[in-house]
Amino acid sequence: MSNYTQSTNFATKDALSSGNALKIVKGTEINTEYANIAIAVATKADLASPTFTGTPTLPTGTIATTQSFGNSSTALATTAFVQAAMALLHPVGSIYTAIIATNPGTLFGFGTWTAFGAGRMLISLNSSNVLFDTAEETGGSADSTLPTHTHTFTGTALSTHQHKPVDGAAVGLTPGGGGGLGGGDLNSSSGDVNTSAVSAGTPAGTNASAGVSGTNTNYPPFIAVYMWKRTA
Repeated sequence: MSNYTQSTNFATKDALSSGNALKIVKGTEINTEYANIAIAVATKADLASPTFTGTPTLPTGTIATTQSFGNSSTALATTAFVQAAMALLHPVGSIYTAIIATNPGTLFGFGTWTAFGAGRMLISLNSSNVLFDTAEETGGSADSTLPTHTHTFTGTALSTHQHKPVDGAAVGLTPGGGGGLGGGDLNSSSGDVNTSAVSAGTPAGTNASAGVSGTNTNYPPFIAVYMWKRTA
């Protein structure tokens, strides 16, 4: 690789007297300098490829201090400040969910975290419902299904009742003399004649069985994640 070497000292031309031919800046001199610069740049190694080591230093004039949360100045934030800000967003008692199994203490670099709520879903606390009125209260059952069962019914008994023909209609036929079929008469009687009073009884029966008994059939749609609780 080549370092740039200046071929013409242009500053020395200023001290030369007027009329001195060397005082004139020539185009060839400028071309030579540009060529020297181009060669030096083209033959330099790419400095982005090496792995940098050590502790970087802050530029002159910047502030090297741990900021307080909410500081909106242009001062650089240290690692300690970033961790302090994250810790405020994840206080003791908070729940962290993820689809990776790494403990948040390892991910964030702070706090003590323990696995939380294995096999359970989260539900918002409701102080007016005894089932959900205390933090970390548990309940419910994966196997609480509708058991197989039947429904029976009993109707209202029908009262006794009678049937009768319309007044004056024939209600009986008595074989005997006179015209009609076979030359004889079919005697008939008319009037209000009632049938015997009877009860239709009380209807009852059983509906078809309903429901399914089983295990692991009482879940809403779900997706499994890792849950952690910060304890310290």
